[in-house]
Amino acid sequence: MKRVAIAVAAVLLLGAGVAAAATVAPPKGPVSISLPGDAGMAFKPGPGVGAAQASCLTCHSSAYVSTQPVLSRAQWTAEVVKMRTAYGAPITDAQVPPIVDYLTAQYGKP
Repeated sequence: MKRVAIAVAAVLLLGAGVAAAATVAPPKGPVSISLPGDAGMAFKPGPGVGAAQASCLTCHSSAYVSTQPVLSRAQWTAEVVKMRTAYGAPITDAQVPPIVDYLTAQYGKP
């Protein structure tokens, strides 16, 4: 009997919480969300920067790319391939070499 009373009280409290949440009025006027941005870390200029911008910036910021550890060509290749296969980045086979060349030259080690 005691368990039934506790269960009923819990259901009533949960229902009251849902009802209270449903009565919150939506904001009036336009709403905006500010994201942190690139913190002034645009891609470095160089051959392949356009391909990197077009492919990498669709998912994350240039700050995210430029603050990665210094990677070798093989490691950058693995990263670009991972972005394609695991995350579905829209990068064609022909775009992989110029992107890897750019990332290695600007953010990698030979």
